[in-house]
Amino acid sequence: MRNKQWGLGLFSLLVYLFLLGPLLIISITSFEPGTVLKFPPDGFSLHWYRHIFEVQMFPKTFTTSIIISLIGNLLSLLLGIPAAYALNRFSFKGKDALNAAFLSPVLIPGIVLGFTMLKYLLVTYHLPLYAGLLVGHTVIMLPFIIRVVGSSLSSFDFAIEEAALSLGAGPLKTFFKVVLPNIRSGIIAAVLIAFLESFNNVDISLFMTGPGVSTLPIQMLTYVENYFDPTIAAISVLLMVLTGILMFGIERLMGLSYFTKR
Repeated sequence: MRNKQWGLGLFSLLVYLFLLGPLLIISITSFEPGTVLKFPPDGFSLHWYRHIFEVQMFPKTFTTSIIISLIGNLLSLLLGIPAAYALNRFSFKGKDALNAAFLSPVLIPGIVLGFTMLKYLLVTYHLPLYAGLLVGHTVIMLPFIIRVVGSSLSSFDFAIEEAALSLGAGPLKTFFKVVLPNIRSGIIAAVLIAFLESFNNVDISLFMTGPGVSTLPIQMLTYVENYFDPTIAAISVLLMVLTGILMFGIERLMGLSYFTKR
């Protein structure tokens, strides 16, 4: 029994090292004082963290990525929540085909989807770059919203909704006062997953960006093609810290809301 526990502990340690090892190496190399990325670093310096803000395109593309992800997330919620509700609440002809159509952006290779959007949105219909980029990111976020919100709705007891309707509440009031509060955790999870998918997206953004319009991942890709300094490692560390703070804040907010209700 003791040998079995020791083996399980060793296996768990190897799994954690495999998952967290690259993040640890990136974090350490971001403090390299020299002009070449190396591990282990020759010293300790915050120079490359300052360099991020000295390169004008990094803050600019970060802002663009945030705006596109937030607006696209909002549009995906407006489209995805009603779609997920309809797919889980009602039975109708063509339901399976419609569900497959909503999830198709996940199944199609990103480079194929990105080229298709480039051809039709920008070349054929001459949409502005920002509008085309927003449409592309909304499309790739929509399946995650529908899938995660749909999973929450699949465990929701619609008898509660019927009870509210029978007591005189209107359909809209029932939806906003009864259904949405019960799937709030699923909506928050869907928003986070979709936001990260949009913010980190490369394949769609690569086709939908152009002169003067770019996202942070594309700018990082362009930078690393020409430079081998620790700037990208420093950006990665900052993004990891921001993600951790965001996740911690949402977790605390959800916990506080839960105990307030109790």
